Amino acid sequence: MRIALIAHDKKKDDMIDFAKRYKDVLIEHELYATGTTGKLISEFVGLSVSRFLSGPLGGDQQIGARLAQGEMDLIIFLRDPLTSQPHEPDVTALIRLCDVHCIPLATNLGTAEVLMKALKSR
Repeated sequence: MRIALIAHDKKKDDMIDFAKRYKDVLIEHELYATGTTGKLISEFVGLSVSRFLSGPLGGDQQIGARLAQGEMDLIIFLRDPLTSQPHEPDVTALIRLCDVHCIPLATNLGTAEVLMKALKSR
C-alpha cells in the first residue's frame, strides 16, 4: 500500500513514536510524507520515506493530487485540533478528497492504530 504520513508541529513527536511502534508494519509499504514529518521519520525511525514539501508550502496539496490520481491508499494525518493552522484550507481539501475517493484517513492516534492493526493482521 501507498501510505502518506502527515503531522502538525505539535503532533510530530506522536508521529515518531507511532512510526517506531509500527515500524514492522510500515516497512512493508511505500511511505510518503510531508517534508519535515518525512525527515523526522527517516532520521529517528530509519524508514525510507518519499518526501513532499512541508504542509504549509503545499505538501498537503501534493499528497491530495496523488490521492486524486489513485496513487495513495491510506492517509495518517495527526492533526492538532487546538491550534489554528495557516494552511487549514489545504487540510480541509485533503480530508474532502479522502471522502470523495474513499481513502481511509486517520486524524488521531486511536484511528491510526486501528488501521495499523488491520494491516498487521493481513
